[in-house]
Amino acid sequence: MTQIITKSYEETRELGKKLAKILTKGDVVVLNGDLGAGKTALVTGFASFYGKDNEISSPTFTIINETVLNDDLSLFHFDVYRLEDEDEFYAIGGEEYFDKGITFMEWGNTIKSALPKEYLEVNIDKDDEDENVRIFNLLPHGKHYDDIVERI
Repeated sequence: MTQIITKSYEETRELGKKLAKILTKGDVVVLNGDLGAGKTALVTGFASFYGKDNEISSPTFTIINETVLNDDLSLFHFDVYRLEDEDEFYAIGGEEYFDKGITFMEWGNTIKSALPKEYLEVNIDKDDEDENVRIFNLLPHGKHYDDIVERI
């Protein structure tokens, strides 16, 4: 596991931009953390690398938002907080998106058995003493994601 600490919203967005330089089609990132931890801020930073920073919002009520990043690549931003279980994820065809673009999934730990075999898990904690500090614990699942974490 690798730990990265950001000290502001802007630094969290910069971490998202770093991910954008590394992630490729088919990559899946699972974001876990309390409300306001920085999940959507990280995804906004990722999209800003592609000039799409004003197109990202939390997909809480829609479950999935798609953002076309370029001619060959889309961002699939899931929020599975409101799903009861993995069966609901399968019912919406969620697993079909994994190979079609880059997937960020908020609250993905709630449907763990529906996740692909390999993915990057990012657990985000708020600092108790400084409301601007976020602690990102990157846990790679699989060799490909080991390599990604090393590159960050």
